[in-house]
Amino acid sequence: MKFTKWNFTMSVFGIVIYVADIAADLWVASNYFCEGQYFFAILTLAFRLLASIIIQIFSYEWFKEDGEISGPGKLNWIFLLHFLHGGIFIRYWFALKDGYQAAYKQNSSGDKCSGSPLSVVHKGAIDAMTDMSMLRVFKTFLETTPQLILQIYVLMEQDKAAFSQYASIITSFCSISWSTLDYQISLRKSLPDKNQFAGMPPKLMYLLYKLLTLTSWILSIALANLLSIISSIILLIFLWTLGFSWALKQHTTFCKSKSMEFLYRTVVGIILIFTFFNVKGEKTKTVISIYYTTHGLVTFGIICGCLYWKTSVTEQPYFLFLSITVVLTLGLGVICLIIYYSVFHPAIYFKQEGASDTVDGLAREKGIRIRNFIMQ
Repeated sequence: MKFTKWNFTMSVFGIVIYVADIAADLWVASNYFCEGQYFFAILTLAFRLLASIIIQIFSYEWFKEDGEISGPGKLNWIFLLHFLHGGIFIRYWFALKDGYQAAYKQNSSGDKCSGSPLSVVHKGAIDAMTDMSMLRVFKTFLETTPQLILQIYVLMEQDKAAFSQYASIITSFCSISWSTLDYQISLRKSLPDKNQFAGMPPKLMYLLYKLLTLTSWILSIALANLLSIISSIILLIFLWTLGFSWALKQHTTFCKSKSMEFLYRTVVGIILIFTFFNVKGEKTKTVISIYYTTHGLVTFGIICGCLYWKTSVTEQPYFLFLSITVVLTLGLGVICLIIYYSVFHPAIYFKQEGASDTVDGLAREKGIRIRNFIMQ
């Protein structure tokens, strides 16, 4: 388990994407306010605020559980910073500090500055990176994906768009793609008994699978909004109920308290609206087949609904292009999924190596957390 210079570079890239995403959302919201479209402006900010609140709650709970911050005074400062929605930047600070120490300021015997053993130095950096990856997954599906659906809907509804909307859509797609791939890399890097997610072919195939299926589903939901806002909301609530119920059935044990576990399962239900994740790390060949079959049927139903009941939508010049894109990306995404699990999944692509020793104490606790998180 080694934290490389490439991992550090990707961590820096991650915070750049995060800040750019915030700037794009604020830019879009300010334009909506200036144009008098207050509902869209408030909705844009509401998605970001809700996601930020949930992220701060989980981040603060993890600080308390890990015992990294000792003393009530320091813990109060950490709480204040999270209350002011600055917790994510604290996480990035620790990730970059530990990552730089592991990637650039250690030798074969350990850390040059502190004298810590090499395994502890790298394990600390990997743990910090993994925590950030988990929080980015939350942000992606609580804020970025809904924001993207909203911007695409507004773009189709008004048949015009400002440059800020295109910037928001581009940064949202970059953020979604990056967070899903980065999470998969961090997941396997943090678990010594898992084959590493190494090599360009597996990463590229996994990225295409997620990006294509997400693109199809996001465009499908945007079309459903044009068909009927109320029907679209009912559909999303129904899908969330199914995802939440599945999380309950899996008896997830991610959090120590019942209230936090309920919040976690609620968030997992939202994530499962948009993409498939394995909640317990078990074999899910049947479940994932049912999941994407359901998405395919719903997508087909939305397109048929537009054709038969919403002629005002089908008469728009973008409808044919959008329908072809939805069907094509879903088909290609499923093909990439099959290829990934048949050829490029780490359990197949790489030979199983002996599991390395885990680090006691803090690192062991964090290993338990990532093991109980959504897996793939």
